[in-house]
Amino acid sequence: MAVVRSVVFNIVAFVLTGVMGVGALPIRWFMPGHALAYAKLWSRLVLWLFRTICGVQVRVSGLEHLPQSGPALIASQHQSAFDTLVWMLLLPRPCYVMKGELTRIPLLGPMLVLTGMMPVERAAGARALRLLLQGTDKAVADNRQIIIFPEGTRTMPGEHVALKPGIAAMSSHTGLPVIPVATNSGLFWGRNAFVKRSGVLHVCIGPSIDPTRRAVLLEEIEKSWRALEPGCGL
Repeated sequence: MAVVRSVVFNIVAFVLTGVMGVGALPIRWFMPGHALAYAKLWSRLVLWLFRTICGVQVRVSGLEHLPQSGPALIASQHQSAFDTLVWMLLLPRPCYVMKGELTRIPLLGPMLVLTGMMPVERAAGARALRLLLQGTDKAVADNRQIIIFPEGTRTMPGEHVALKPGIAAMSSHTGLPVIPVATNSGLFWGRNAFVKRSGVLHVCIGPSIDPTRRAVLLEEIEKSWRALEPGCGL
């Protein structure tokens, strides 16, 4: 049954993305101010398909730790494509830190730029950090909530990897606290996995961590994630 559901979901989601990608052209040309709302609609529809077709229940805990408005820094675990969609529904003005190569995808790439996402060329070394902080300043000035995946890549549920220092630089630069988030999304929509599995998918949001020295902040994020994981079924 999981295979059949996955085939249906992948086909329908692919068609939806293609149709909405073409439908985004008038947004890009004539109504760029509606780009974020359009992206939110696409995310909502894809996640509705994921829940409905694949039999996934999404439970979010700790919503009281999220801001209702204004800038924020969110450090989320990254296990699944789900993680790159869900924040479009949970935050008023989300801004993802993402791989720069995504902006070069036809139809999708230009919309990512137009919606104010923050592309980073990871191979650019020290210049990448300068561009990250410049993008952070712009997002904060625009009252965006910034989502970054400090692991730097998708990981397996329960897998622990060294965190990238970008989140610490962003927090120190802006003075914003960091909101840690754990998840078990990889159990249901795994990295490069064709088959999507049913069950209860958790997004667990923890209390914010005040800005501090890089090594301490990264350690505190790790500790917060570990404390949140049992609530995510890990």
